[in-house]
Amino acid sequence: MGRIAGRFKRVEPRRRAGRLVLGLLSDLPRKNCWTIAEWAGEAGPHGMQHLLCRAVWDADAVRDDVREYVVEHLRDEAAVLVVDETGDVKKGTHTVGVQRQYTGTAGRIENSQVAVYLVYAGERGHAVVDRELYLPRSWTGDPDRCRAAGLGENTVFATKPELARVMIERFLAAGHHVGWVTGDEVYGGNPKLRAALEERGIGYVLAVACSAEVPTDAGTFRTDALVKKVPRRAWQKLSAGPGAKGQRFYDWAVIDLAEAAPGRHQLLIRRNRTTGELAYYRCFSLQPVPLTELVRVAGSRWRVEETFQSEKGLAGLDEHQVRRYPSWARWVTLAMLAHAFLAVVRADEYAHRPTPDGLIPLTCNEVQRLFITVAVRPDHGPAHRLSWSAWRRRHQARSQASHYRRQAAAQP
Repeated sequence: MGRIAGRFKRVEPRRRAGRLVLGLLSDLPRKNCWTIAEWAGEAGPHGMQHLLCRAVWDADAVRDDVREYVVEHLRDEAAVLVVDETGDVKKGTHTVGVQRQYTGTAGRIENSQVAVYLVYAGERGHAVVDRELYLPRSWTGDPDRCRAAGLGENTVFATKPELARVMIERFLAAGHHVGWVTGDEVYGGNPKLRAALEERGIGYVLAVACSAEVPTDAGTFRTDALVKKVPRRAWQKLSAGPGAKGQRFYDWAVIDLAEAAPGRHQLLIRRNRTTGELAYYRCFSLQPVPLTELVRVAGSRWRVEETFQSEKGLAGLDEHQVRRYPSWARWVTLAMLAHAFLAVVRADEYAHRPTPDGLIPLTCNEVQRLFITVAVRPDHGPAHRLSWSAWRRRHQARSQASHYRRQAAAQP
């Protein structure tokens, strides 16, 4: 918290931000301004709500501090930047960015809010270092709606690959270097994102659809047609990295592509050894690299799923109950900071404290459990709990009375 202290103009919001981050790291079954304020010992939720809505502090500057903190402690010359989006199912239509759209969280089209994240994935650990909210055209085409949600007047529509490019360029502009970027088909199917990475000399392994067309010396083919031309001897059994149940072995093959642009362009193909399911990746590197390196980068994409699971399960990334963009940015940024703390502690423990025989290394889940239980578990006594019970019931009584008045006024 000392790293971000200078982003606050007053001591009160700085201290409250610290309590909010601790609340995000707590074992509360549900995390929002109400539950965290009660857990932190405050008399009501208004202070936490003020921190997210009206207090003076720079969430983008804190985001930059989180990035520097992660890179400093998880630095890895072979690190990979992973871009991916995740959605939060929401009710209503007033929450910024919400509309009916596909979200992988639900696996279908739902009323949801979608954001794109940039994850720094290295050997020592992985954590989110940037975020951008995806705003559908139904929002960017309505200036009044954007203004009511706290968005700038110059807000324009940007695709998810364009948001990914903004975050990657922001990472590079901060003076950091990375050799590889990976992502799913949303990003691999975007020629402008691939061209931007090639111009900067950054290698990529980006998934593409089976219907994607790629150029070869023999002509242009769909990827699912090209795989049929791969001889049996070209397949190699390689691990995409460790998973929850051990090494993730697949069969892999690579085909050189005929691109006019400089550098090495290839199509990487992954085949499930049990089901035969295929996946395809467009690859680029300035210099030739072995197949094992392409497989390592492709396997790094699973880190983003682990990151989202930890961010949501341990740091409340998706549990915000805010409508306006500034509040969303503040909540998400502090959740990123909370998870980054867990990732850094886990990495440092793993590096400096040998794991005893018969134990697995500390996980982020275990770090959170120990930290909250041993270091900061608050005990505010029964009077505090009773006060909050009365506050909730009083608020609910006012809401109920207001609802009944509106209902009565609507009757003919």
